[in-house]
This record gives sequence, C-alpha cells and structure tokens, in this order.
Amino acid sequence: MPKGDEVRILLSILTSRAIVNYRYAFQVLQETRSPYSTTKACNSSMMASSTDGAQLTLYTGPTPNGWKPSIMLEELGLPYHVRRLDFSSKEQKEEWFLKINPNGRIPALVDHTAGDLKIFESGAILWYLGEMYDPEGTLWPKEGKKRTEVMSWLMFQMGGLGPMQGQASYFLNSAPEQIEYAKNRYLNETDRLYQVLDDHLKERQWLAAGQYTLADIANFTWVFCHSRIGKTLDDNPHLKAWYERMLARPAVQKGLDVPTENAIKKALGLSDNANKRA
Repeated sequence: MPKGDEVRILLSILTSRAIVNYRYAFQVLQETRSPYSTTKACNSSMMASSTDGAQLTLYTGPTPNGWKPSIMLEELGLPYHVRRLDFSSKEQKEEWFLKINPNGRIPALVDHTAGDLKIFESGAILWYLGEMYDPEGTLWPKEGKKRTEVMSWLMFQMGGLGPMQGQASYFLNSAPEQIEYAKNRYLNETDRLYQVLDDHLKERQWLAAGQYTLADIANFTWVFCHSRIGKTLDDNPHLKAWYERMLARPAVQKGLDVPTENAIKKALGLSDNANKRA
C-alpha cells in the first residue's frame, strides 16, 4: 500500500476515535451537572447526602466571602444545600469541618457528584463552579484570553481588596485597642483599590471580558460592605454605577440572603421577600 494511503487511513482512524472519546467525555460531563432547580437548605452538621436531588452543599456564613458562592450558585440556577456555621461557638474549628476545610474558614463547597469533592477558599469555589457548572460561559467565559482577564480581576479581589478592606473593618470595628496607624493604613489602601476599580469601570459596564462574570461577583460582595468602614461611593461614580447594576440582579439579591436575611440589605431598605430563596 502506498505511504500516502497508509497515512490517510491512520488519520481517519485517529480522528474517529477522537470524536467518539470527545462525545463520550461531553456526555459524562453533562450527566454530572446539576439541573436547574430551586435551592434547598440543610441543617445537618454532617456532610449532606445528595439523595434528595441537590448535588452541592455550601458551608457558609453571612460574610463577603460567604456571599460569593451563594450568588454564583443563584446565578447559575443550581440546587444546593446550605449549612450555616456558628461562629460564636467556633464551629468552623470543629474536627468534622476541618476535614472539609483544614484552614477552618468559610466558605467551603462539597460536590456530591464527584465523590464528595471538597473545595475551599471562595475564589477556588467560584473557579470550580465556572469550570464544572457553566458550560455556556455565562460567568466563566470559554475563550482563554477572556478567562485570563477574569482571573486577573478575581485575584485582584482575593489578594488586594478582600484582605485590605477586611483588615480595615477589623481595626475599625473589632480590634481590642484602637491603633490609628493600622486604621489609616488599611483605610487608605482600601480607598486606593476602590479608585482602581472606579478608573477601570469608567469605560466599561463590567470588570472583565466584556461581560458580567464571576470577577464581578467576587469584588461586589466586598464593595457591598463599604458602609462597615464608613465609606460612601460618592467619590467613585463609575464604581457606584456598577454597584447599582449588581444590586439590580435578582440572583445577587437572593445570594446576599444566604444563609440568613442580610443585615446590610435590611439597613439599606433593600430587603424584599420576593428576592429571598425559595
């Protein structure tokens, strides 16, 4: 047989196998995804079972990091259990939870479709949900360059906005002694980061990839808490407009009420029974 014919036959066989393998992999991936459905609650202190249909369990509390995954889950329409951890009794440090997150922090997610796979750190949870449960690229774009842009702004929040604003809030509201240098240090850095966001949003509606993404969710939950450190958004008009666009999204409103009615929403007069989880 001529060499050219051999090569064509070999390529035909390899291509056929690749198509079969791709179709099989895609079918398996689709079968492991959760169908869109109403969210459900779980009060058990043990890892929840998926026997009632909810394939995900979110371990969380009413904090900026805790609201990130609940908003994304609501945006994707995924059914999930909610397990609120009791910070007052340091439940997040109990042995059963340390098996889920060795760092003893919320949030954490367990995916029962993947052998009770445990994911912790809020940014990692958003990334995981995008990879596994957003095939249409609704919040996690399909294109590599766009994903890189989204990841950059996710890391901006994880490495900058969250830690700096979190420390500002601690030294203003919780520290056993008032340390002016610490308060000013973290407040000034938070102001700078808000200005970075404001400048970036001057000519765009969303932070990355020309669309609403998980990067917007991650940054929003911290900007949402600006009143806790005595800030307003009056000096950041583009950031304020983005903040208002975020608040107008029904899934954001619902996610902010996980695991309990949101105290900041209530104080701002934003509570609405229609937006609460079913």
